[in-house]
Amino acid sequence: MRVAFVDLKAQYASIKPEIDQALAEVIADCAFIGGKYAARFEQEFAAYLGREHCVGVANGTDALYTAMKGLGLGPGDEVITAANTFIATAEGITATGAEVVFVDNDPLYYNLDPAGIEAAITPRTRAIVPVHLYGQPCAMDRILEIAAAHDLIVIEDAAQAHGALWRGKRAGTFGRCACFSFYPGKNLGAYGDAGGVVTDDSALAEFIRSFANHGRHDTLVHSREGVNSRLDGFQAAVLSVKLRHLEAWTAARIAAAARYTEALAGVCVPPAVHPEARHVFHLYVIRVANRDAVRKHLQAAGVPTGIHYQKALPYLAAFERLGHAPADFPHAFRFQDEILSLPMHGDLTADQIDFVADTVRGVARPPEA
Repeated sequence: MRVAFVDLKAQYASIKPEIDQALAEVIADCAFIGGKYAARFEQEFAAYLGREHCVGVANGTDALYTAMKGLGLGPGDEVITAANTFIATAEGITATGAEVVFVDNDPLYYNLDPAGIEAAITPRTRAIVPVHLYGQPCAMDRILEIAAAHDLIVIEDAAQAHGALWRGKRAGTFGRCACFSFYPGKNLGAYGDAGGVVTDDSALAEFIRSFANHGRHDTLVHSREGVNSRLDGFQAAVLSVKLRHLEAWTAARIAAAARYTEALAGVCVPPAVHPEARHVFHLYVIRVANRDAVRKHLQAAGVPTGIHYQKALPYLAAFERLGHAPADFPHAFRFQDEILSLPMHGDLTADQIDFVADTVRGVARPPEA
């Protein structure tokens, strides 16, 4: 049975007339960089989240970098984030000249552990970047309490959490700002790279819009040095179409995850969903004791898998300078050898889910408690 890890072809087929029309309109208007389609999507996505501003940029990494630059982070500052996330989260921090400080994940929900945040705070700490990993929002109320007590900025990395909820409130609406990726495989994905920053801070939004467009204040005046990181019209038009379908696709992901979890009971550790969260399952990540054997078995059966992420950030060569040992982040270190991402998208059929689960059941062993 064919099972795609992310089935963008099936998704396109389901909305082909809308996509084709949207792209044709961009071409007819020659609105290739910025322009009315980018502005329209920014307004729509801000309204979807309930935030005042959305500023489109070229990708999710630039969203993090431009936001942190706009918040004044730089050399001498420390910024706390999760040990288990994609390297882009840390890159956004270090690109400003600030130093990244890692904190271990909660062993049940895999997100940034609030208890670890307080232990990591020093006089140089300026900000916290909680990552809503795999599509489940962090415990934002506790993180905001810690930030307020220590006068720290909160910048949400919501690259995997389009539509996720924490206590009924959308991920991306808790921090001073939030950064999104619209990479094609995301729950809300473009047909190329794209990203955005959402905020209620008008001054921050103005800075990011200027900084990401070579520091322009208008077409003739450059009020600062900047970078080139602009949302193009094609991606914006695609995102406007897809945004209309996001809630239906999210419901399909949640239903697929529930079927997986029921079918995999007893053979692995399935994703735990916090009772006060809406997990949108950008990824469906299980833990098994014999991860490599399970992955090989699935591959032989024609089932693609992923590992998110193969090494926790503190143990990458890129961060050797920090000198971290396994004992510094015991959960992130242990889980990097147990985690396995199964196919997850809104077009999975019940038969496909059952086939993947049955294949896992044939070889998987649950990790030790």
